[in-house]
Amino acid sequence: MRKLYDIGDESSIEIRDYLRIPLGAELQMNPDTLHLEVDEVTIGLAYLRREGTSPPLVCLHGFGSTKEDYADLALRPDFQDRELVFWDAPGFGATEISDPELSIPFLVKVAIAACDALKLEQFHLAGHSMGGLTALMLAQTQPDRVHSFIDIEGNVAPEDCFLSRQIIEHPTPTPDAFLEGFRDRVRQRPGYSSALYAAALPIKVRPTTFRPIFASMVDLSDNVPLMDIMAGLPCPRVFVHGEQNRHLSYLDHLSEIGVEVVEIPHSGHFPMYSNPPELWAAMAGFLARQEAHP
Repeated sequence: MRKLYDIGDESSIEIRDYLRIPLGAELQMNPDTLHLEVDEVTIGLAYLRREGTSPPLVCLHGFGSTKEDYADLALRPDFQDRELVFWDAPGFGATEISDPELSIPFLVKVAIAACDALKLEQFHLAGHSMGGLTALMLAQTQPDRVHSFIDIEGNVAPEDCFLSRQIIEHPTPTPDAFLEGFRDRVRQRPGYSSALYAAALPIKVRPTTFRPIFASMVDLSDNVPLMDIMAGLPCPRVFVHGEQNRHLSYLDHLSEIGVEVVEIPHSGHFPMYSNPPELWAAMAGFLARQEAHP
């Protein structure tokens, strides 16, 4: 096993609130490793956790990202009482795994095992892209545990496979060759933070992770009624997208099925990189509204 590295408008917060964070303040998140066995696969799940008095928020990162995508939430005044839990999905970051054959359904099983091991009986759930798809299926299989769902451009339709479908459109002889080509193509995309995302791929994701996860994302997006799953979730839901993706064909339909839709300005598919304050404020506002009217 190889380790890559370890390392309502209620949400409106005025700039002076951020200045209350003392220079050099610590994240106060405890890094640790969960030792799990899922489908006879051994996993050393690297995670961050901060205790809090408000109901937990579990955040799942997207493909090519890590748990640190969400670490700044621990510094936000509007999350100071919130219990926070983030982990590196198998195949990413500091998490170790004995078998590289991955899929989204497997990541769902890992998420359930992690929540069980961490004794998270009920929680708010957020996920970005791959993490949004994983979270959608987690919320479907564990509806009594999920207070609310924040979907940050997670897959709900075939058109969402603009990155993952490249595993079919750009075949290569080796995993390393695909990573190199994928990184170059993403770097040149005219999307906010695409170049930043691409630059970090080699240290955040294993080359062998691309094919099984991308193939699973395409298969689910093309062949499973993900929008119907979203519509059937009993919890409050919000779909968050960057302004560059306001063309998504299903945004009006999401509103029609009772999903709140929020646009993050000055961002595309990666709002946590291009406009994190707006994203964190949108998440905080949504959670505040749900807890004000349980």
